[in-house]
Amino acid sequence: MSSAAQLVKPVTLELGGKSPIIVFEDVDLDKAAEWTAFGCFWTNGQICSATSCLLVHESISAAFLDRLVKWCKNIKISDPLEDGCKLGPVVSKGQYEKIFDFISAAKSEGATILSGGCRPEHLTRGYFVEPTIVSDVTTSMQIWKEEVFGPILCVKTFGSEDEAIELANDTQYGLGAAVLSKDLERCERLTKALQAGMVRVNCSQPCFCQVPWGGIKHSGFGRELGEWGLENYLHIKQVTQYISEEPWGWYKSPSKL
Repeated sequence: MSSAAQLVKPVTLELGGKSPIIVFEDVDLDKAAEWTAFGCFWTNGQICSATSCLLVHESISAAFLDRLVKWCKNIKISDPLEDGCKLGPVVSKGQYEKIFDFISAAKSEGATILSGGCRPEHLTRGYFVEPTIVSDVTTSMQIWKEEVFGPILCVKTFGSEDEAIELANDTQYGLGAAVLSKDLERCERLTKALQAGMVRVNCSQPCFCQVPWGGIKHSGFGRELGEWGLENYLHIKQVTQYISEEPWGWYKSPSKL
């Protein structure tokens, strides 16, 4: 943006995120667990809109996390060319090391590795990281605040709708969010209250090229995809034509002076 500003060139910025997924007490546990896993671990966690901050209602947190751990342990981690692979390696050695630095920092700050957190034992080559669930997280921890860009899901509980909204919006980012509940009126309230450019209801991460993609706050500005994405490359020109036969009449005609 700084380089473009010197030439007065317009830019759009998509700068990543740390997106929440909010799970209310009325969900089907298995459906919600699968969407939660998919929202964070799809593409090995290497997606800017990953819903990597799980906010789950305190009344179902134990049962839900137990179910979620089982779903994660069932994820096939392998060479991505193998049939049935659902989680492959991260992109580079540098990213691999960065992810484990996040995990180490979380442990040192008092978080608990509920599941994963290691390299898969059956894979000796490639930069593989197990799908990892981190609990006992506080909002001041690095792993809660910063984008990891890897298969790491952080967990916090909430007790009310207002608290869930407050926790979800307490971030410098604003790219994506998801809300899971059978109460569609509640879902609609949250879609309006969540500070994000994209909100998914009872799902997470399905992507369509027809709809706008982009965020707010430190997640950037402008939109990609759909007709909104095309607008960023267009210059709007105003053309005004005077069609009346009468003079404009703002000034007195010299012939009448």
